[in-house]
Amino acid sequence: MQRLTENKIVLVVRETRLEELKARFNTVSQARFYVQQQGGNFEDYEQEDTVYRAAVQKAHQQLSVLGRVQTVHRTFVPNFIFGPEDIAVAVGQDGLVANTLKYLHGQPLVGVNPDPARYDGQLLPFLVTDLDEIIPEVFRKTRPTKAVTMAKASLNNGQTLYAVNDIFIGPKSHGSARYTLHHEDRVERHSSSGVIVSTGMGSTGWLTSLITGARGIAAASVEGQAPEREQSHRAVAALRLPWDADHLYFTVREPFPTKTTGASLVFGRVSVEKPLLIESHMPERGVIFSDGIEADFVEFNSGSRVEITVAERKGVLVV
Repeated sequence: MQRLTENKIVLVVRETRLEELKARFNTVSQARFYVQQQGGNFEDYEQEDTVYRAAVQKAHQQLSVLGRVQTVHRTFVPNFIFGPEDIAVAVGQDGLVANTLKYLHGQPLVGVNPDPARYDGQLLPFLVTDLDEIIPEVFRKTRPTKAVTMAKASLNNGQTLYAVNDIFIGPKSHGSARYTLHHEDRVERHSSSGVIVSTGMGSTGWLTSLITGARGIAAASVEGQAPEREQSHRAVAALRLPWDADHLYFTVREPFPTKTTGASLVFGRVSVEKPLLIESHMPERGVIFSDGIEADFVEFNSGSRVEITVAERKGVLVV
């Protein structure tokens, strides 16, 4: 077979909900019984699985004509070594794109929507049928790309964690996080449900949710009514950053003022020149994780300190 190149194309895939159920209940029959007993529509799980498998198979066939293909499941991406000339192709949902991008070091990433009828796909601009056209352009470096700013958390024990959307610092489960926050020339001890640091790409997600909720609560409690929808949209839009923004935003969730903790240093801008420093006072169950992957956390207990700033490298997303 005459390929366009011998460079490797890494096809990143994930499990479907049906596969997750099968892993939990051992067989499809037992999974069907469980879902139907709960009143769920098991056919939806089967349809999603069928469409996704077909999309992955078709993508593999098309990519194999263009280059050497290696399929990698998302659980192995953190430990996978991408070659400097590799191209990554993620077939799945937006989260798969984000969680692949942070492990790349300048290699381009192509996001493919396997099921447009099911997924909006903000980070999935392409269909499987587009790969024949897109991948050769990526190889030739003629396809447009967008730079994506990432956040970086550096702990005093040498561990580091990158994020494409956001970083969470707080308790492993529901409870209070206790820590001291340092930003610019201000220092404040906190008791809260955690701190979120959002990137430009993440500013349309968790950050938008936090700001919208805070504005709604403040307006209702002070004025007795919810803010105008148009006014809320303008306020949220003002905080939405471009993907390649040179700064981040941090937000403190549910700060609780006491005799020893404050609630004034709860929002701010983070940059290389003005990083965010946090010192943990949690004896146990303190964690830091990125992009919503709670299972992939680092411990953040008493004595731990973390510096969060703009990462030294950017992601490269094909558009």
